[in-house]
Amino acid sequence: MYKINKILGIIPARGGSKGLPNKNIRTFLGKPLIAWTIDQAKKSKYIDKLIVSTDDEKIAKISIEHGADIPFMRPEALAGDDSPVCETILHALNFLEEHDDVYDVVVMLECTSPMRYKEDIDNMISKFINNNGAASVVGVVELTNEHPSWAFQLADNYLASFIPESSAIENYNRQLLKRAFLPYSIYATWWGNFKKYKKFYQANTIPYIMKREQKVEIDDEVDFYLAECIFRKYLQGHAF
Repeated sequence: MYKINKILGIIPARGGSKGLPNKNIRTFLGKPLIAWTIDQAKKSKYIDKLIVSTDDEKIAKISIEHGADIPFMRPEALAGDDSPVCETILHALNFLEEHDDVYDVVVMLECTSPMRYKEDIDNMISKFINNNGAASVVGVVELTNEHPSWAFQLADNYLASFIPESSAIENYNRQLLKRAFLPYSIYATWWGNFKKYKKFYQANTIPYIMKREQKVEIDDEVDFYLAECIFRKYLQGHAF
């Protein structure tokens, strides 16, 4: 709880993964990948309840062992490759409402992006609640070498700027580019807002800016390897 607001943490973790089978429970630096996010959330001073939404019995078992609640098993219809994560969150909120278990703030944590410092979750929650005009908050990392102005698409087998008004050559000077950010790892909004808009991105969404070394999203074997390398190089010894 923070300033009388009850806070729910949700970790979506489905069983199927084509890029890296069983990635959510694969051992990452000594413990299952999902356990990193669960342990981080359990250290939060503000999260009142932490649940994992999963369709997989193994994920459910490991989640319970590390202190998360599994109040339901996610329906198969919400566990496909193309299932929108926001539908998963909405399903969780509806289930809890039916059991008279309602909160003020919803925090979603991505278990495939485990590079959170100990203070990130609570700092994000306090920033959100203390900003009276904020409808939601999204964790972000700044794009540097991956700036969208330098991206191309294929047009009739030729390279064309992905953003029509930009050019990779004309905008090569990084200092002249507007700052660009990628959503990452942690999201929060008011319970009522999510029920109404069914998404975290709303009209007045504020950023919670995270550090460059935290920007790892594990989708395949290369991501997994890079995440372990970055952790050992930059994050070993930090509080998680």
